[in-house]
Amino acid sequence: MTLAYVPGSSLAHRLDPRSKLLVQVGFAAAAYAYTTPRELAALTLLAVGSLWIAGGGAGDLWGYRFAFPFLLVAPAVAGLTLGDPWFRVDDAVETTLASYRVLLILVVSAAYVRSTPVRDSRAAIQHTIPGKPGQFLGAGVALVFRFLPLLKRDLIAARDASRARVGDERPVRERMRTVAIGGINRAFGRADRLGTALNARCFAWNPTLPRLAFSRSDLPVLGVGVGLLVLAALAARGGA
Repeated sequence: MTLAYVPGSSLAHRLDPRSKLLVQVGFAAAAYAYTTPRELAALTLLAVGSLWIAGGGAGDLWGYRFAFPFLLVAPAVAGLTLGDPWFRVDDAVETTLASYRVLLILVVSAAYVRSTPVRDSRAAIQHTIPGKPGQFLGAGVALVFRFLPLLKRDLIAARDASRARVGDERPVRERMRTVAIGGINRAFGRADRLGTALNARCFAWNPTLPRLAFSRSDLPVLGVGVGLLVLAALAARGGA
């Protein structure tokens, strides 16, 4: 699965993108404010539920697989010490919970990406942030969502090309350097072609975007987003 919009008729597809963005922000704030296993279990139910109402599943997380090795290795690295006792369990557990929080945020992000067209994301940002800053951020988000999957494919193509040339027999460092250089070269090439295409099409900072409107279905979602932000604020005040 790739990090891209998937057309559908799920509940999340029918929601206003501003509601879903509010839930994302509130969920991220709550995930960093509530860190105990019991609290993370409750957030897990919310994250899985958000992906479910978007019509997604575990396969949608495959697009984030590049982050999984770091999340798995981080606890072991955090627990290691250069002297006695050589491994600190408390540090490893704390980092494990932190890695799990990141994973939950990725689950909620996957639900948003799956259920929200790029144009709707841009419209949501430009409606929320007025003026040039909103136009700049909206255009940037739109470009990221459109070209991140392409850059990912370029890296995969560079890796496959290296394998076809018996690259698997080379040292790991050399293989990583070959794939990285190939991916960066393709990224710069895409950037040059993108700039030329934008100029040729008279790129507009404020194009005609789709109309956004809240519906009754957005009311409970907005309530969840506001509630998460309030809970995060209360936790931050209590810990201050």
